[in-house]
Order: sequence, then C-alpha cells, then structure tokens
Amino acid sequence: MPPVLLDTSVIVAFLDARERYHSRCTSVVSLLRPPLFTCEAVISESCHLLAAKHGASEDVLKNVINGTFQIPFQLTACAPEILQILHKYRDTPVDFADACLIAMADQLDSGDILTLDSDFNHYRWRRNRSFRMLIPLD
Repeated sequence: MPPVLLDTSVIVAFLDARERYHSRCTSVVSLLRPPLFTCEAVISESCHLLAAKHGASEDVLKNVINGTFQIPFQLTACAPEILQILHKYRDTPVDFADACLIAMADQLDSGDILTLDSDFNHYRWRRNRSFRMLIPLD
C-alpha cells in the first residue's frame, strides 16, 4: 500500500467524538495500517484546534511517539518547494500545512490523503497528479 498522508482535519475529527465526521474518520483510519505520514505543521495545527479538549494534544503526541503518525518531512530541505507551492496556489489560498503535505506527496510519491479539506480536490502533486481522497466528502 502506498504511503498515506494525514491532514489536520482528520486528526481533529478522529480524536474528538463531538466532531461531525468523527465516526467516518474512525472507520477509515481503522482500516489502514500505520504509519500515517504528516508534518510538524499539521501536528501543531491539530494540537491548537484540540487545545480545549482535555488530553487531546497529548493523544496527538502519543501517536507520534508510538509511530502511528510519522514525520519524515524536513522543512529546511523542502523550503524552496514549499515556497513554489505557496506561490502557485496564492489565489486559493493554500495554508502552510497544506503546502507541506503537497510537498510530502512529491517526496513520498503518493497522493493518498486522509483529509476533510476539499481544497485537496484542486491541489496537484508532481505538477499534475490529483490527490486521492480516502475519506469521501458530502
């Protein structure tokens, strides 16, 4: 199975049972074998959005520690590519975490992504490849 990218929206929905897509995310994630690949920007966003839910930030970090979430991304090495992506999608606009995930798709040679962000329907990796959204959106 190709590497699967993991976005903030799915981490938040997976760890917060009050989220609209919690059960959908839980079902899909349970079918996948770890690791899921992400970046520090996604981890930071997730911890920020889950700050009000007691213990959720710790749960995010526990998933990093136990290897469920892996972070192979190095900003220093990919900064020029991230800058190009931010420029390419400046009218969308793309946020920093999304730009990192697009760069990771290139790096890992996979467009399989766990996200609830419909912008990934418009983003392209390797210049013209579409992302494969593993969680269907309404």
